[in-house]
Amino acid sequence: MGDGDPRLTDSAQTESALTESVLKAGRDAGLSAVGVTGADVLEPAATVLRIRKAKGLSGSMNFTYRNPARSTDPSRVLPAAQSIVAGALSYRRAPLDQPDELVGRVARYAWRDHYGDLRVALESMAAVLEADGWAARVHLDDNNLVDRNVAYRAGLGWYGKNANLLLPGEGSWFVLGSIVTDAPLVRAPNPQPDGCGPCRRCLDDCPTGAIVAPGVVDARRCLAWLVQGPGAIPVEFRQPLGDRLYGCDDCQDVCPPNRRLDNPPADAEPDSDGWIELMWLLEASDDDLLARVGRWYIAERNPDIVRRTALVVAGNTGDPSDQRLYRCIESFVLSPNPLLRQHALWAARRLGFNDLVVRATSREKDSEILLELAVPVAAR
Repeated sequence: MGDGDPRLTDSAQTESALTESVLKAGRDAGLSAVGVTGADVLEPAATVLRIRKAKGLSGSMNFTYRNPARSTDPSRVLPAAQSIVAGALSYRRAPLDQPDELVGRVARYAWRDHYGDLRVALESMAAVLEADGWAARVHLDDNNLVDRNVAYRAGLGWYGKNANLLLPGEGSWFVLGSIVTDAPLVRAPNPQPDGCGPCRRCLDDCPTGAIVAPGVVDARRCLAWLVQGPGAIPVEFRQPLGDRLYGCDDCQDVCPPNRRLDNPPADAEPDSDGWIELMWLLEASDDDLLARVGRWYIAERNPDIVRRTALVVAGNTGDPSDQRLYRCIESFVLSPNPLLRQHALWAARRLGFNDLVVRATSREKDSEILLELAVPVAAR
């Protein structure tokens, strides 16, 4: 067939019409940005993941690092894949007023189930593809695809120096997802150009120096990962954790494109969790705790991971004269669970509950905790 063959023109028109129908469905469903890229291997993401994993920058974090060959190859999702549709849903909200009680702060993306809303919108686009006879696989917030790289290649935005994707004029307050399909769709012509320029506020203002180079985050220092990960929170990062119970928004809060945006109305929806009362959390049953925060990523689905972090936050922000807090810390200092005991003892030392520390130290057998007790903690 020659270049003037009408069948080629008809095919291009069909692909263009289907592409527009799919993207319109996403916009109609509330997505802030949509685009299409090809389904070839995601490079340089595949190489970058392998290099950073080899350097240890992923720490104990798995996600797309677990198997870069899988998470950067759309054919692992759908062998006949030709295209990937990317979608971005805004979760930008004005900060909520801090309650007048002992609370832990939650990053904005986790105030409510924004990924649930994103899935609904992505499925509306997948339905258009399936109605036309094509296969469509929705993926978001999982280990199967590097969503940020898909969105970048689909022209939605550029990589910020904090490694988040920034959309032109819209900043970085977005959750991202993808649809892998065997449909031949019209791809975005070019990625967005870099919009950060010489700015380095995210690097300079990261509370733990986790952004070690533009676009490079060391998960071993990143508070957003440390509160999700397994095991003990490293001692050197407990004070910098401050009041953060889940996630960390600092690198987004200081980002000029985000700061230039008008503040939207505060999210007053009933399922919003911008702040969580720590005494409730520390006294709640496993079932009640997970019923409220189970949508979060929690290592091994273990509620003690959340309690561990809450103890650190209580040590950083609690009132040393609060008797209810004293009794709560006491119960954890005497816990048979070494993870909780370790963090409770740190909180007790931080709050000046020295009688609890003396009592617990005399009976402590865990070598890791004993080593930690030998190192001073700055009292508040």
